Amino acid sequence: MRFDVLTLFPEMFPGYLGQSLLKRAIDAGIVEVCVHNIRDWARGKHQQVDDRPFGGGPGMVLRPEPVVECVEAVQKMGGAPGRLVLLTPQGRRLDQQVVEELADHSRLVLICGRYEGVDQRVMDLLDPEELSIGDFILNGGEVAAMVLMDAAMRLVPGVLGDEQSNQQDSFSGHDRLLEFPQYTRPREYRGHGVPEVLLSGNHPDIARWREEQKLRRTRERRQDLLGEEDADLRSDV
Repeated sequence: MRFDVLTLFPEMFPGYLGQSLLKRAIDAGIVEVCVHNIRDWARGKHQQVDDRPFGGGPGMVLRPEPVVECVEAVQKMGGAPGRLVLLTPQGRRLDQQVVEELADHSRLVLICGRYEGVDQRVMDLLDPEELSIGDFILNGGEVAAMVLMDAAMRLVPGVLGDEQSNQQDSFSGHDRLLEFPQYTRPREYRGHGVPEVLLSGNHPDIARWREEQKLRRTRERRQDLLGEEDADLRSDV
């Protein structure tokens, strides 16, 4: 899977790209990440990428020319064009189902917004998928792009050591419920022990306990994940 990241601050990415699972996936050739500086497509001596908004108001707006021309150039790189995504607080909320949709694409091109936003003509001309990681404001889309890449690359075959791992994650699998509690050594810590069923070796009982815990945790923390057809699960497990 290939990610192309379009940003005004490419220096934010080397640290992230050099860590943990993503680095191993890149080194193994499973994932490719290319970071492009939007400023390279800016015009004029000073390579200005932003300007004051027409109609007045605070802050600066990202100009259309460098963004559109950067996207057009990047889409011609690396074979077939990728699915275009603009990270913006006005976009559709990113969740696991959206991540799964995106992970079906072999290439994603991510535009990182900045300042007071992006000139509307970028959306009019390019028609990107607009995505938000939550109802809050960041300084720019770079962190949001990292979140999206981190979530999507976990679904790429070969990235995780255990291919079943992402099926047990919260919001994943057939039921989309929160994950059950996890325990490891030591068996007891400061008066808190591991549930006996997990030490029993009885796999059907363990599976049943985990399903019960998923329902309990989801009911207590995220009832919105229980659909109408699961109304009976809202009562105590």
